[in-house]
Amino acid sequence: MKILHLSDLHLGKRLGEISLLEDQKYMLRQLLEIAGGVQAVIIAGDIYDKPVPPAEAVELFDMFLTELSAMGKSVFVISGNHDSAGRISFASGLLGRSGVYISPVYSGQISPITLQDEYGEVDFYLLAFIKPVHVRRAFEGSEPASFNDALKLAVERINADYTRRCVIVAHQFITGAGMSGSEEINVGGLDNVDISVFSRFDYAALGHIHRAQNVGTNGRYCGTMLKYSLSEAEDEKTATIVTLGKKGDVSIEEILLKPLRNLRRIQGRFSDIISSPPVSPQDYIHIVLTDGSDVPEAMSRLRKLYPNIVHLEYAGIYQAKLDLLESGALDDFDELQLFSDFYAMQNGSQMSRRQYDYALQLFAGLGMEEDQ
Repeated sequence: MKILHLSDLHLGKRLGEISLLEDQKYMLRQLLEIAGGVQAVIIAGDIYDKPVPPAEAVELFDMFLTELSAMGKSVFVISGNHDSAGRISFASGLLGRSGVYISPVYSGQISPITLQDEYGEVDFYLLAFIKPVHVRRAFEGSEPASFNDALKLAVERINADYTRRCVIVAHQFITGAGMSGSEEINVGGLDNVDISVFSRFDYAALGHIHRAQNVGTNGRYCGTMLKYSLSEAEDEKTATIVTLGKKGDVSIEEILLKPLRNLRRIQGRFSDIISSPPVSPQDYIHIVLTDGSDVPEAMSRLRKLYPNIVHLEYAGIYQAKLDLLESGALDDFDELQLFSDFYAMQNGSQMSRRQYDYALQLFAGLGMEEDQ
C-alpha cells in the first residue's frame, strides 16, 4: 500500500504582509498529481494557519478534499495545534462515506479505519493534537503530569491489535526532532513526547515539525509543502510516499516539490544588490544589508527589483541598535547619548569633540542637560 503523507498545510498563512494562498493552491495541485499513484493520503494536522481560517483557505481545502475523493483516494485528516478540532471535525460522519476520515474532538475513544491491499488489512488510528488536560477530561481520575504521560495513556487506551499492520496519525512534538523556526513550541520542552510512545505501530505519520525527517525507527515528519520561515530558505521541500509491504516492511520515498515562488536570502551592500539583476524577481526575498548606516528609502527602492520582499534588516551592530530603539529599551538613556548614537548610525562615525560640545549646549538650552 502506497500512502502520501502530508502535514502542516497552514492554509491561509502569510509571509509578512503577503498572502500565500496562490502559492498554496499551486502546491496542492502538484500534490494531487502525486496522489494519483497512491491508495491513501494522510494529512497530519495544522490544516489551517489559524483556528478561524479565512473563507478562501476553507474553499481551498474543500477543493483539495473533493479532488482526492473524486480520485477514489482514502483520506485521513487530523486537527493540529493551529486548528479548531470542532471546526475540522464538522460533518466528519458524512464525509467518511466518501472515504474522507476526519479525527473527532478527542474523547478517549479512537476506533481504527481499516483499508485492505494485497497483503491484507491495515488499521489507521487518528489521534488529533492533544494536551494533558484533554486526557484528564477523557479519563476520569487520570492525572498525567506531562505531554508524554498524556500521550502514553491515550495510546494505551486505543487497544490496537499490533499483530496487524497499524498506522497512527499524530500531531505532537517528538523529543529530539529538528525544528525549522516556524513552529509553535512550548518553552522548556514542556510539550515533548518520546517516540517510544508510538513504538508498536508500523508507521507513525507525524505532523507539527516543519522540516522533513525520520524520528526513531518508525516515525516521520513529512515537513511542510512550502517554506514558512526564513530559517527554511536553504531547505528543499518534498512529498513523502510511504510504502507498506508485509507486517514490518515499511519504506519511504521523497519526491521533490517545485514551488511557484521560492524563498531566498540575499546579503550584501545596498549598492551591490541594487546593481545586480535579480535571478527570480518574483521570489519571496529576505534581504540583509551590510551597510554600516541607514540607506534612505531602501525598502521602496529594493521593491522595484524584488516586489515580494518579506523582510529587510541590517547586519551586525547597526541592526542591534535599531532593535533597541524599536523595543523601547532605551527609554531611560540620557538624550545626549541617544543623539550621539543616532549621529554615529547615520554617518558611520562618532561626533567630533567640537560637535559633541555644541550638541551639549543645545540640549542644555532645551532643558535636557547631560546627566553627570
